[in-house]
Amino acid sequence: MADWTQLPKELLELISKRLGTHYDVIRFRSVCSSWRSAVTAPNRCRNRFAPRFPLLPLSSEFSLSKRSVFLLGSPTTSTQTNASSPSSWVIKIEEDPMNGRVQLLNPLSRSRFDSLPDNFPKPLNLLDFRVLELGEEYVLHYLTHHSVGNLYMEKVVLSCLDDNVNDFIILTIHVSGKLAIFKSSVKKWAIIQDMPSPFDDVILYKGNFYAVDNTGRTVVVGLDFETNLIAMPVFGGDKKFLVDSKGELLLVDMYLSIESEPGSSSSSTGFGFVEEYFENLALYMNERTVKFKVFKLDDVGKQWVEAKDLDDRVLFLGDGCTFSASIEDLSVCRGNCIIYGDNFFYPLGEEDGASEHCDVGVFDLESGSIGPLTKFPQFSELFWPPPHWISSTTASDVSFFVLQC
Repeated sequence: MADWTQLPKELLELISKRLGTHYDVIRFRSVCSSWRSAVTAPNRCRNRFAPRFPLLPLSSEFSLSKRSVFLLGSPTTSTQTNASSPSSWVIKIEEDPMNGRVQLLNPLSRSRFDSLPDNFPKPLNLLDFRVLELGEEYVLHYLTHHSVGNLYMEKVVLSCLDDNVNDFIILTIHVSGKLAIFKSSVKKWAIIQDMPSPFDDVILYKGNFYAVDNTGRTVVVGLDFETNLIAMPVFGGDKKFLVDSKGELLLVDMYLSIESEPGSSSSSTGFGFVEEYFENLALYMNERTVKFKVFKLDDVGKQWVEAKDLDDRVLFLGDGCTFSASIEDLSVCRGNCIIYGDNFFYPLGEEDGASEHCDVGVFDLESGSIGPLTKFPQFSELFWPPPHWISSTTASDVSFFVLQC
């Protein structure tokens, strides 16, 4: 039998350069002492990235924090794993660069969990589990003497140049709907004026910035701030998402329908009710997601071509990032589905007025069925609460923990 500890250092270095993420390198180095000595530890700045940038407009400063989405798999040798416990768990973490504490967030939104279960491990050692990094997102924060808060709720993407964390470019969507870009070498923001329609999403795909507006018109944003058209509009839906799925760029078109909130109807027809209704329209009406369409990019024809089947893939659409995974990675029985952040009250059935608030929804591309996450058990088990095998005897009654890797 081959002795893997005796692999040449040059070969180990080549292998490590082809590993996708910071955490893959960490696990690679943990195999044995010879592998650890042959491969340089990854730059922790990639996961504790908090530089300062000028604000838009230039009146203050802000910082940039990184959040990572992980798929944790139960260890095959774990004695705690049982048949009733899901074998995969999706989490999003944000690490404090000052003290190393990590906070859990909803994988598809920016909301934090108020507390952890009593039996949640503290610290959490990623080397105890199978780990797959599904995606990452960046968030801009105010940095003032009085408060620290989110600057924009739009998506932010970042690219480090020549593997140098101090030489980077940020792309986001300005409040005007135009693209805003920041280069560390210039140390100032620039607004890209190319905007036939407001932009919906941005993504870093194969080292390049891509942006799509609400018509589906898609451009590549160059380092010179110029945009080049790669796909013509796709009209129909209400919000566009770009997703990197197994190395293929997809466009996901979300269709919304404005409906009355349950219990918002009234028998009153007087002028007072009508006046109150329009004054509080946001309370009475809600945008409900009703369906999705998925498109693949035709580079030659510069157009999006509708895809009817995702095969074994599951797409995830979040507030700050999009990503995909295979049914094998997720340990679920079927794919061809989209899991997305939602905000609607679904009726529970015959009971008058009963409804369930949904912050995550699922759309089955094959059948066209759509509903809250709770109606899809194979997917709901991927989220909160943590599975049985993640627990330990160490109690934790706070929302922070320490990540070890």
